[in-house]
Amino acid sequence: MRDQTVQVDDLKLVALTSAVNCADLFVRFTLVEWRVESMVPDVRRATEALTRAVVGNPDPKATPTMLLFRLRLSGNCLAIEIEDDRQTPTLVVPRSLVGPQSGVTMLSTGKQLIWTEVPLPKGMDATVVPLPRRGTTRAAAAAAPPPVELPAADDLSPDVMERILEGLRRDHGDPPRI
Repeated sequence: MRDQTVQVDDLKLVALTSAVNCADLFVRFTLVEWRVESMVPDVRRATEALTRAVVGNPDPKATPTMLLFRLRLSGNCLAIEIEDDRQTPTLVVPRSLVGPQSGVTMLSTGKQLIWTEVPLPKGMDATVVPLPRRGTTRAAAAAAPPPVELPAADDLSPDVMERILEGLRRDHGDPPRI
């Protein structure tokens, strides 16, 4: 987790079992958008393990807390991070992910951060991942039709306005008044 971050995307989730499916959808969408589809199976497995480790078996009577689920491209890996608002219970990295590329950190805010890193495909680092372009491009702005100007309401006669208002006020089963 030391290299410069090139791209990051995150999602706020409620710490319930539904967070597993939401995180999975987010992973699939984001990795396709970042054009690293070959990583989807590995990242999905790691995401499910991390999310289940954080969510556990939530008490249905307790007030659920929030999680911040984050995907981050840096160096030669994709980091999966989950910030948990709770200080307890202490999070533990799942057995399937234990190793030097995973861990749990207590943040200065009192939140816990559980993370794991999945290596990028061979020969690729974060700087060469083709990232999506967001926002309006100059070409799209130039191709857009000019906005249509609507006539001002003062151009309408009072009779027309009254008929429109009457139509909005009446029940749909009533015949129109003439």
